[in-house]
Amino acid sequence: MSIYTLGIDVGSTASKCIILKDGTEIVGKSLIDVGAGTSGPARAIEAAFASCGMTAADMDYTLATGYGRNSLDNIADSQMSELSCHAKGAAFLFPDVRTVIDIGGQDVKALHIENGAMVNFQMNDKCAAGTGRFLDVMAKVLEVEVNDLGDLGAQSTKRIAISSTCTVFAESEVISQLSMGTDKKDIINGIHHSVANRVVGLVNRIGVQDRVVMTGGVAQNKGIVSALEEGLGHTVYTSPLTQYNGALGAALFAYQKALKAKPQSVRI
Repeated sequence: MSIYTLGIDVGSTASKCIILKDGTEIVGKSLIDVGAGTSGPARAIEAAFASCGMTAADMDYTLATGYGRNSLDNIADSQMSELSCHAKGAAFLFPDVRTVIDIGGQDVKALHIENGAMVNFQMNDKCAAGTGRFLDVMAKVLEVEVNDLGDLGAQSTKRIAISSTCTVFAESEVISQLSMGTDKKDIINGIHHSVANRVVGLVNRIGVQDRVVMTGGVAQNKGIVSALEEGLGHTVYTSPLTQYNGALGAALFAYQKALKAKPQSVRI
């Protein structure tokens, strides 16, 4: 009989779910663009079940992770750190991964992976600079969609230095550049390299090693990925499931826990 597990990643800005069959096959998933403290987690769970025609009763084990994981005590069988879940998910997608960079809505994580497990990490959760929130603020100032930043930055013909590591001061720099008539595309390119420089400093604290994998919603921004590759001197790999990575790791851990909890067959 198949084992079905649900992994829920409640982030600061989005809620994601993955439903796994037998720890290997993704049969359902969902992403809602609001996170902890909102209706996002409940809506994400409902959408995940709807995507595969299943219900909570069909799940053998449910595990929650992320910023708002403790809010799901009445739904999840257990909770686990997003650090461990991101390491687990990345190793599933890229079995030879050694370094994971996760840029979330409000923090940045750099993980060192050995044999599929996290052995060291560095995390920036004290400042919004370099996070998805930072890019949201910059996009608003530039009056562009955050999803368009990657394509626009790629059209830049020169790099504009955005030197501040503070979101508020960086915003002032961008406004100043706009007032001087600087092309938005060049400013965006400068923003991407500003984010990358900050992340590279974090990654270097754990020692970057091939293979480097980037997860989180910001991994969809090819300008950030390119700037990171330049700064690190390594190819940075991403997956179409980048935003679901934490939920995937949670579902994988849930599968392991379901196996331990499942009664073993009695031999006569």
